[in-house]
Formats: sequence, C-alpha cells, structure tokens
Amino acid sequence: MFDWLDENGAELAPLFVALAALLLVVTLVFLVLWLRARRFRRRLAAANADRSDLELALAEQTARLRIVRELHEVAVHSVSVIISQAEGARYAGEQDPGAAVRSAGVIADAARATLADLRRVMTVVGEGDVDASQPAPVESVASIVGAARKAGLDVKFSETGERFDLQPGADLAVNSILKTALANSLAHGGGGTEAVVALVWTDGGLGLTVDDDGIRAQARRAGLDPNALAQQRAYSIDDDLNALTGPLTGAGITEMRERSALFGGVFTANAVPGVGFSVSVVFPALRYHNGVHGVNLDA
Repeated sequence: MFDWLDENGAELAPLFVALAALLLVVTLVFLVLWLRARRFRRRLAAANADRSDLELALAEQTARLRIVRELHEVAVHSVSVIISQAEGARYAGEQDPGAAVRSAGVIADAARATLADLRRVMTVVGEGDVDASQPAPVESVASIVGAARKAGLDVKFSETGERFDLQPGADLAVNSILKTALANSLAHGGGGTEAVVALVWTDGGLGLTVDDDGIRAQARRAGLDPNALAQQRAYSIDDDLNALTGPLTGAGITEMRERSALFGGVFTANAVPGVGFSVSVVFPALRYHNGVHGVNLDA
C-alpha cells in the first residue's frame, strides 16, 4: 500500500479523499439540478401544449356560438313573420277566407324554415355565453367583396349560372364562408394579395371557390420575383406533402367547414406551395336542402 507523503512527511491520502468526496457531492448536486430542470422543461412544454389546445378549443367554441347567434336571429325574424301572418289571418278569416288561406301558406313556409334553423342550432350548440349585442344584417356578396377590396385585397369576382333565391340560413352560410375566406387571405397574405372569387350556380346547387396568391404577395412586398423563386424551387418537397397531408386546423377553417356541413356542402381547404391558399365548397342541393337531412323542400 502506497504511503502518500508531502515534503514535510504529512500524509496526503485524507486530502485526496476529501477532494473526491467534495467532487462527488458537487456532481450529485449538478445532477439533481439538471434532472429538476429537465422535469421543469417537460412540464412547461406540456403546459404550453395544453394551453394551445385550450385556445384552439375556445376559438372553435366561439365560432360555433357565432353561428348559433346568427341562426337565432334568423329564426326570430321568421317567428315574427309567423305572428304577423297569424294575426292577419285571424282578422281576415271572417271577411276574406281566401286571404286566410294565403296567410296559412305563408305561416307554414315560415314555420318550416324556422324549424330547420332551430335544428341547425342544435347541431352546433356549445358551452359559453353568447354575445348579446345586436347582430349586423346579413351582408351581400357584393358588399363583402367591396369591403375586402377596401381592406387591401385585389379581388377578382366571377359568377356563372342562373341565380336562385336562397333560404335565409343558407344565404348566411354562403356569405359567411366567403367573408371568412377573404379575411384569412388578407391576414396571411397581407395587402396586395390577389383573391379570385368564383360563384357557380347549377339547377339546385352552388359552388364557391376563393383562391389567393398570399405567398407570392409576400415575396413581392419583400422585393423578390415570385416567378424566379418558383423556378429556383424556393419551397421544398415537404411543402408539397404538407399541402396534401398536413392538418388543416384553426377557428376559421372549422367555422367554414361546419357552416358547409349544415347544408350538405363539401368543404376543402389547402395550401398551394409557392402560391397561396385555396378554399372551395360545393353545395349539391342548396336550393332544397333543409339543413338537417337533405329533404327536398320543394317536394
């Protein structure tokens, strides 16, 4: 066994033992601190993920409540028509039976439309408090396009086919989808983004598409040539795959999809790599769809 001695003959072994023990303690302390920091980072990441999920769920519920509020106002208007017609029929029945019969027909039509809207409410109702402020009147397509142009979008609009009158709830759904799609184009593409809006009417249906060049608009604002970027493959194969398979989430996407589903619409939304974003919804039987089971209202 070695006998560790310094120049004065004193043993150094206890000193090395003490230093080793101190080093071990320091190592253990740093290990404990590292494990705690690692655990804290994991908890923080989990908390951030939970918060993001909660924020998305809240945004989706808010969108559903907005739909409920709007359909509620449509139903209230229909009920007021029913009451007015019923009062008129009561007083006209004694002197003009024909007027009473006509009022009864109007009452029946308004009642069916109201029932359909109330059923729609039941499909999207959620928790929370609905904004009690007075709702704005349903906007027309022309006013929505005009407002988008004033906000900075370069909107090109086309309409083909023979237009037919829509039920109030269907009219609200189509216009709201258009408004949300244009708002997303402006939010993600910015001013100067070109949005191409197309309405296609068929005998009983309607198609709506909104295509924008938001990615190209961002390149133009940065002083870059969008065509040159496309030739240089400024985006990767991952962008192409994400455009096809990436999850499409967000309050606006959810709201548009749910509005479409209420009237039997087929909704799609996807990014176009190197160009922008595309939204499309096709209502095969919007003219007759009752918002619940696709029953032909004209039968």
